[in-house]
Amino acid sequence: MARIKSRGRRQNVKGPKDGELRLIPLGGLGQIGKNMMAIEYGNDIMVIDCGLMFPEEDMLGIDFVVPDVTYLLERKDKIRGLVLTHGHEDHIGGLPLILPGLDVPVYGTRLTLGMVKAKFKDSAPDYSLETVEVAAGESFSLGCFRLHCISVCHSIPDGIGLAVETPIGTIVHTGDFKLDPTPVDGRITDYSAFAEFGSRGVLLMLSDSTNVERNGFTPSERLLGGTLENIFRTYKSKRIIISAFASNLHRAQLILDAADKFNRKVVLMGRSMIQNVELARELGYIKADDDLLVPQEEISRIPDSKTVVLTTGSQGEPFSGLVLMSKGEHRHITLGQKDVVAVFASPIPGNEKLVSRTINRLYACGCDVIYDRDKNVHVSGHASQEELKMMFSMVRPKYFVPVHGEYRHLVRHAQLAVEMGIPQRNVHLIQNGDMLKLTGKSAQVKRNAFPAGGRLVDGMALGEMQSSLLKERRDLSEDGVLVLSAVLDSEWEVLGEPRIESVGFIHMKDAAGLKSELCKAVKDAVAKGRSYSRRDPEQLDSLIVNRVKDKLRQYGIKGRSYPVIVPMVSVIEEKN
Repeated sequence: MARIKSRGRRQNVKGPKDGELRLIPLGGLGQIGKNMMAIEYGNDIMVIDCGLMFPEEDMLGIDFVVPDVTYLLERKDKIRGLVLTHGHEDHIGGLPLILPGLDVPVYGTRLTLGMVKAKFKDSAPDYSLETVEVAAGESFSLGCFRLHCISVCHSIPDGIGLAVETPIGTIVHTGDFKLDPTPVDGRITDYSAFAEFGSRGVLLMLSDSTNVERNGFTPSERLLGGTLENIFRTYKSKRIIISAFASNLHRAQLILDAADKFNRKVVLMGRSMIQNVELARELGYIKADDDLLVPQEEISRIPDSKTVVLTTGSQGEPFSGLVLMSKGEHRHITLGQKDVVAVFASPIPGNEKLVSRTINRLYACGCDVIYDRDKNVHVSGHASQEELKMMFSMVRPKYFVPVHGEYRHLVRHAQLAVEMGIPQRNVHLIQNGDMLKLTGKSAQVKRNAFPAGGRLVDGMALGEMQSSLLKERRDLSEDGVLVLSAVLDSEWEVLGEPRIESVGFIHMKDAAGLKSELCKAVKDAVAKGRSYSRRDPEQLDSLIVNRVKDKLRQYGIKGRSYPVIVPMVSVIEEKN
């Protein structure tokens, strides 16, 4: 497992002093995703969320990034539980890779835990998962902490915020929320609960910063119902293909309702879409008759004008349903002029190019494509400025820390807090790896207090970034590889000619002179290594690399354009 961009030096952080509460952000501050926060007091630690983050463009071949939990692993005997606010990947996606190391119980609502169990069944089936179901309005204790679950409206059902009573005061964590007055499932954000804790007195509030740059209020999810009806009326004779987040179950419900209203059948495509919708139906979060849904294997028997395909791929994920369709590689669907494709999502930061390429390919297939935000195909699940102001007015915290957002979002949210009357000295802008220490009377930030970068995930394997893995991949992608193979006898004499192979650097068949010089360089390096009193294979590798670089330099190949040089030397020992 390797660390990326770790901001804190690995050090032995002393335990909290008497009466000191620690806020420990392990992810989600200064970035979109990888949300994880710990709260520590005395001998007790509780953890909120355990998410993943999608890779940045320079993370070659990496699937996703999860938090660096070194701080928690060194103190896992103090962790009383891990509490989940909702079931999005940026809040639960890191669990299969992190939870087995911590081995603590997981608390969450019914749907959230259902999604977690499905995830462990696929990714970590041998781990014995301990879960505790909670619900909005309920309270429970973790060590010295008393937690109260507060209903919040988001783009996935069953989300909660948290009010955490600690020995020195109450912390309110809003979770991801918006103040939608007409949510699809009728479950609104619990204004009264937030206001009640505000009236009692709140020491610290942590609040979602994602949409702080947007003025006004975030529109209701129900707005998309009108967009869907317009699409169904406009494209009566065409097959309708809709791509959305697999976890946006409110949106899935709207699509199912519209299909039923216009007498169309729905075909689910994409593993996560099928899994999430089936789970939500089983648990009662999505309502749809059995005869409304048709297996993808039977799509050919349904007329195009009676078909709706609900698929993954709204973020241009390489092996998702929509991307495979756009490439003409899907097993069941070949796109053409008979199809209209609607992308009901906006690109996550970093995915813009993937989404753009997918849309271009869809046009090339001859489809009608609906994707522009002006056509109301996406509604955010996060609160905009006026809703954030309302949260400040309800909770009225003494101290404030913005969470969940890129750095500019945190800065703007901190400014908004000051505009709402919180003293500047009580607003703390912290990042992953910083530690906020609170007493009943003061707050102090310790910068770069502990490692809090991230761990790279390639498949389900964990690998290094800062030290070697990504550096090697970048070098290979930029300059190629040069492999030099030689066989030596027991006296370190070269047997035959060394073999030179190049991939992505230069075609050796077109560079006979260079190839000859490289063979000579290998022989010279072996001769020098043979002359040493101690014959060291590692030292020989270094000699070969240096001699080869000298030859490349003589040929005018300098600086960063060196390929990755891989010496492969075998020594044949004589048998007695």
